[in-house]
Amino acid sequence: MSKITRRQVLGGAAALGATAAAGSAIAHSETSAMPALKHNVYFWLKNPDSREDRDALIAGLKTLADIPSVKAISIGVPASTEKREVVDNSFQVSELLMFDDVEGQDAYQVHDIHKKFVDDCSHLWEKVVVYDSIAV
Repeated sequence: MSKITRRQVLGGAAALGATAAAGSAIAHSETSAMPALKHNVYFWLKNPDSREDRDALIAGLKTLADIPSVKAISIGVPASTEKREVVDNSFQVSELLMFDDVEGQDAYQVHDIHKKFVDDCSHLWEKVVVYDSIAV
């Protein structure tokens, strides 16, 4: 078994750092092409322990991907990350929709698929919070 020197460890760490920096530069250039408007929605279910209600809401949310102005969609549930004062994981389901611009988000709001989703699923939730942001 060969002995690893401190110099080899530091050299390896430097190489990893350079690789991470290069990866971060690539990620940054790719994000510049990302849609500009992010529509984050958090849902609290009337029956928070109902897996059936959660699954029905998730199925309804998936239909929103068919709206032409929706450029990307991500649906999630609370992660089991570290409990900290700044983390709110009291919701049951979240969605992130991305749009090219405010006009795309406006078109989404009045689209028939969105209206049907609200009609079909609004009985499932007791609270919804929306955070919209635009890229800077």
